[in-house]
Amino acid sequence: MPGDISYPNDLGILNKARVKTEKIIDSLYEPLKDQLNKKPKTYRNRARKNYLKVAKKKRQTRKEIRKAIKKQLQYIKRNLGSIDALVKAGSSLGALSRTEYKSLLVVSEIYRQQEWMYNNKVHRIEHRIVNVSQAHIRPIVRGKAGVAVEFGAKISASVRDGYVFLDRISWDNFNESVDLKAQIEAYYNYTGFYPESVHVDKIYRSRANRSFCKEKGIRISGPPLGRPKANVSQELKKQAQEDERIRNNIEGKFGISKRRYSLSRVMAKLPHTSETAIAITFLVMNLSALLRQVFCLFYIYSTIKSFSASIHY
Repeated sequence: MPGDISYPNDLGILNKARVKTEKIIDSLYEPLKDQLNKKPKTYRNRARKNYLKVAKKKRQTRKEIRKAIKKQLQYIKRNLGSIDALVKAGSSLGALSRTEYKSLLVVSEIYRQQEWMYNNKVHRIEHRIVNVSQAHIRPIVRGKAGVAVEFGAKISASVRDGYVFLDRISWDNFNESVDLKAQIEAYYNYTGFYPESVHVDKIYRSRANRSFCKEKGIRISGPPLGRPKANVSQELKKQAQEDERIRNNIEGKFGISKRRYSLSRVMAKLPHTSETAIAITFLVMNLSALLRQVFCLFYIYSTIKSFSASIHY
């Protein structure tokens, strides 16, 4: 479920982090402006010019980007030092708003991560922050043709009798195949018996999941492990086509949630509000499916009633 953020890059993230530190310095200096002789220097105009000098170029070399990142890191380091100096001079972090204090914590972590990646000449780090205002969003590598990396919440869902069940929401990448056992057990707790079959994607057909399904007497869709058979009976081919047709229901639900219900871009900013928006969307989808069933029964009842009334003996 992609979040509403621009595609991140290291230089842009550092520039936004630097701007946050400048605003924090302004807030901390305000109570001490009568005591201090001068305001701590931030060189904000020079720092912005250095950023735009590289950001506005259509093509940037690695050397130019690395040099620009180093400058932004130096500006942020200087600003963080000025913030510590203002606090020691008597200004309290309580003078900051809740948003500013959270931004200070985020910027400190961004500086640590970006400095480590710069010194080690790498572009990966655990729990990497890719957006200053939405620090909970993580990059999730999907390997799709259009977009290789997506930024937002990852969900695990299942479809039962036309209704979608949201089983898991996470801001970190995870292997969804480990959720299959819990999803089947949830079905058992809900209905009192295990399903006759489960229709899953290729990633769910692990040895552990196959063994679990075999133990519970559940047929799992897809070909068996090992080398494909040379001759496959017509009955097995039809069964495979039917399994894939049933499994397409969950793909269709994902498509509807993104195209019709605006989950192609989650506009909420906070993690809990984003999770609530995602959950409510699937609730509305289930209510819509229920209403279609009710209207269908009402239409059938009305048709039978009008047909019976038109018959005369």
